[in-house]
Amino acid sequence: MELWWCDVIAIHGRSDHRQSIGSRTRIMKKLHYAGLVVLTLIFGLLSLQIDTSLSLTNQWLLIRSPELAESFTDIFFVHSQLPRLSITILVGAMLGLVGSLMQQLTQNSLTSPLTLGTSSGAWLALVIVNIWFVDWVADYGALAAMVGALLAFGLIVMITGIRNMTGLPLVVSGMVVNILLGSIATTLVILNAQFAQNVFMWGAGDLAQYGWGWFNWLLPRVSIAIIILLLAPRILTLLRLGQEGATARGLAVLPAFSLLMIMGIWLVSASITAVGVISFIGLLTPNIARALGARTPREELITSLLLGASLLLITDSLSMLLGQWLEEVIPSGVTAAAIGAPALIWFSRRKLKAQDQLNISLAPNNAKLSPLLIISLVGLFVAGLVTYTFVELNSQSWQWAIPGQYQWQLRWPRIVTALFSGIALAVAGTLLQRILYNPLASPDILGVSSGATFALIITSLFVGSSMLAFHWGVALAGSLAVLALLLLLGKRHNFSPASVILTGIALTALLEALVQFFLAKGSADSYKILLWLAGSTYRVTGPQALSLALFVTALAVVAFGLSRWLTLISISRDFANARGLKAEHANIVLLVIVALMCAIVTSTMGPISFVGLVAPHMAMLLGAQKAKYQLAVGGLIGATLMLWADWLGQVILYPTQIAAGTLVAIIGGCYFLLLMTINRLK
Repeated sequence: MELWWCDVIAIHGRSDHRQSIGSRTRIMKKLHYAGLVVLTLIFGLLSLQIDTSLSLTNQWLLIRSPELAESFTDIFFVHSQLPRLSITILVGAMLGLVGSLMQQLTQNSLTSPLTLGTSSGAWLALVIVNIWFVDWVADYGALAAMVGALLAFGLIVMITGIRNMTGLPLVVSGMVVNILLGSIATTLVILNAQFAQNVFMWGAGDLAQYGWGWFNWLLPRVSIAIIILLLAPRILTLLRLGQEGATARGLAVLPAFSLLMIMGIWLVSASITAVGVISFIGLLTPNIARALGARTPREELITSLLLGASLLLITDSLSMLLGQWLEEVIPSGVTAAAIGAPALIWFSRRKLKAQDQLNISLAPNNAKLSPLLIISLVGLFVAGLVTYTFVELNSQSWQWAIPGQYQWQLRWPRIVTALFSGIALAVAGTLLQRILYNPLASPDILGVSSGATFALIITSLFVGSSMLAFHWGVALAGSLAVLALLLLLGKRHNFSPASVILTGIALTALLEALVQFFLAKGSADSYKILLWLAGSTYRVTGPQALSLALFVTALAVVAFGLSRWLTLISISRDFANARGLKAEHANIVLLVIVALMCAIVTSTMGPISFVGLVAPHMAMLLGAQKAKYQLAVGGLIGATLMLWADWLGQVILYPTQIAAGTLVAIIGGCYFLLLMTINRLK
């Protein structure tokens, strides 16, 4: 009897202990959330003090009674500072919430509106609306942005598959979509120059407000976040069990996934419509939330929401302080990129999960390189060369004519530039894809081209040089600086594909945000820089074209001479080391060749996308399996592609011209998406 009573007491004691632990846990959660709310309020209060001479008492009076505002300082506080604070908190909270939602849906800590390409999709849609449907911006801007974001997300799903949205494939696919949609948007802006400054200021992410209009517009449109907070935790909890486990418990996985993803994309689209593109907040906050101890889906969603508001407040405060110090308007999106890029690099330096290192692969290809294919490629190349040289289009009709001396002096530098730029980027892309064991690797992803671009723009704006007067030394300095960072940061993981690619993407995002800032300044050189960023041959002089040809030829010969290295590394680094090759040193040498190729092309005609991605692919599909053959065939394809793109860019919208770099990015991106779709359907 006494033993039975002791057992009852022990059971009740354990039950009380569990209840006590649960009660303490709930209290700690509430304190945790309360602390984040207080932190947000403190950051908000501090941000209000940056650009005002009002005392705290007067600020509180104006907050309670805005109608008392009389002086310019009062009116500025009520109609600029308070709306900016409010929309910053709101947008930051939405980006943090969406980042957590996307990462939990894909079970991938690298997912965000940036890596899913949704930001670039929304940007393209809003560029279209701002150019052709100005009257629709207020009423349908968010809807258009959502359509663009969904289009971008659909392209990502088409590449990776809804069940394979893992780390590295997802990030690299997002980069491809960003380049494609960004190229289309750039083309539209160039063809409609009167919209360039406003669009690029908005693209840089600007939180400055001149009234309560945008906040009042955004608030009801993001109220769907309440539904997410109510519905998502249970769905996300079931999804953690895996698709089969969630289905066994009655969850319709695909509809639930799609519904939550669409709601998240709507929040991003509405936020982008109001303040522009602000990257990295959605990537950082969920990772910080998990580091702070958020374990359940509900905890992570709420913590990310509060952290997003705090992080964007800090970012915006830094932007305002920097703006006062430099006497310039610093868009908050630029500061967010400056903070977020190092964070992404830090993520790339951690021990990556197995899924983060998965690569996207094409279907096995057993084709053999036949003489007929080589003859066909050469024929296409010769046809392009002949067409470019002798076929002309004027205001009346097409005509076949031998170019005169003046026409030839204008035409041959463009032909030489297009040919050797295509060869250089194709060789660089082949090297990267074999070194990184990833068919999606290209010079664009490593950020080497972005380094050259940034260096040239900085020189143009601060030194005052003309874009035509640049020497390759400036571009080389930028490319080699990025390369040095890649080598320094990649050494820890022995230059693993995941680490190098993620570092390159982070550097590219940072440099592109800074470029957006310089474009948004609206100086006299902004539109010239925009034209140069499109990648065109029309301003290249004869000596520059010959120098480009000489350097590319020399580097291509070196690359062919090192084809054995490339073959050994392509098998595996361990295999290369076993055959007496120091793979780490070989990687450095080959990456330097890539950097030199990118710097020379970028400094001559501007940044070019997708040639280094598409040409090696096409060479492999045609049967060029060996490294030496892939370099040769890829170079021929790259030259042909650039030659035809440059000529088509001159005649498609005659007399208006489309830059070769823009056109080849659109063609290459569409080709690549089609290729990946076909491989997924097999």
